[in-house]
Amino acid sequence: MTPSAARLTASLRDIGYDFSAAVADLVDNSITAGASRIDILIEFDGEDSRVFVADDGMGMTPNGLLEALRFGSRRDYGVGDLGRYGLGLKTASLSQGRCLTVVTRRAQDKKLIHARQLDLDLVIEFDDWLVIDPQRTEAISRARRMLEESRGTVVIWENLDRVLPEKNASGGWAKRRMENLVKKTEEHLAMVFHRFLSCDAKAGKLAITINGKKLEPWDPFALKEKYTKELPVQRFEIVRGETSGWVTLRRYVLPGRDRFSSQAEFDRLSGPLKWNRQQGLYTYRADRLVQWGGWSGIRAIDEHTKLARASLDFDTDLDEAFNINVAKMRVAVPAQLRHMLERPINELCLLADDAYRKTSKRQGDRVIDSRPPGQLTASMPDVGLALKSAAAQVGEYPALRRIITQLREDMPEIATTLGL
Repeated sequence: MTPSAARLTASLRDIGYDFSAAVADLVDNSITAGASRIDILIEFDGEDSRVFVADDGMGMTPNGLLEALRFGSRRDYGVGDLGRYGLGLKTASLSQGRCLTVVTRRAQDKKLIHARQLDLDLVIEFDDWLVIDPQRTEAISRARRMLEESRGTVVIWENLDRVLPEKNASGGWAKRRMENLVKKTEEHLAMVFHRFLSCDAKAGKLAITINGKKLEPWDPFALKEKYTKELPVQRFEIVRGETSGWVTLRRYVLPGRDRFSSQAEFDRLSGPLKWNRQQGLYTYRADRLVQWGGWSGIRAIDEHTKLARASLDFDTDLDEAFNINVAKMRVAVPAQLRHMLERPINELCLLADDAYRKTSKRQGDRVIDSRPPGQLTASMPDVGLALKSAAAQVGEYPALRRIITQLREDMPEIATTLGL
């Protein structure tokens, strides 16, 4: 039995996107199409406000364009493709507005530009999956001009009912909301696609602009900072049914405030969620960041471990194991992997705790740590830290905690000397 197009399309609008995540889903499509440049325009004009996402990717044929506007489009995704369910273009776009138009040019040597439109009001009126050849509007004419010199695709969002208020869409509140969305989208894309923007992704170099401003990558791990500490890389094999793949864990202890190159850089690296909530695992799917912050149930967020961040990389062949959602904003760390991550994550957090306390001591008591970076000494606090790290690595950290508790009761001066 064929489902009601009107009801199903309306329900798919609530699949879980916010504005920034919806734009990011379109960027995924552009990357998959081989784009090296993506220009995003977020324009406020009251009820006529709109969004353009233009790329210089390979473009689409007329049949490919129609298929792209099908819910659950029929295409095969290879390993490394950022697409997953064949829903992103439609669900992301209609989560923000009622009208989606795609203008595309495939051929380099011919100015054959094609446009198709998915209008939610028409779908509801006829209760059918209508994709139309739209009339030439000012927005579509602009999109066609963007493609006059080279191939590519332009996606247009209009009738932004989920972005603007139903009443007074031209008012000051609506304008400020759009301005705030521009800022949040800049931050979001600079973080989610930071590997692409810094040329560290397998897909190659990518430039993204928003309203003419070129985005600079936001690296969660402060790799350019002199005192960032990287721990040994670890790899884990995950098996799910007949499918297996590798997950790579990289762990970092970021510098304390007084070890950063500048206060401005310390503030910038705090991230959109700020230091405490930005600690934790950063999970990447094919170099694209899909989830960040928190420890995925391995441990709780703690003020003393806020300098700890770790990247977790998997490729698209492990999508089912990680249970990635349609909006590509959430994953579930497999139970077998979570168990394997406990030791290295606890080791990381112990080192981050030590770095945090040393920073607090230097700032609060003005006690300066004069050891050259990386030089080990036989100080008693280092001995205590080494005990904690070793216990975590062999899975005996709970036992060590009981020993520390008893030591604090029986010989508190020794526990203090060891930094326990």
